[in-house]
Amino acid sequence: MANLAQPNVRSRSGDTMPPKGAAQANAVAAGNTTAGGQGVTLVLAWLAVGLPLLWGVLQTLQKTLALFK
Repeated sequence: MANLAQPNVRSRSGDTMPPKGAAQANAVAAGNTTAGGQGVTLVLAWLAVGLPLLWGVLQTLQKTLALFK
């Protein structure tokens, strides 16, 4: 959550800069969050990457164990 009580800070060039976190607070206020269909897409993307990675790690461990028998 942004500290909205913090005043704008002037930079060296004289431009005002919004307080830290103001952009994030504005995005949430505008409804631009990762809720909804994007969450499902994110999970599916991680599964598409994670499952083959897990399979490769398991195959490597199985072949490594065969070396020590």
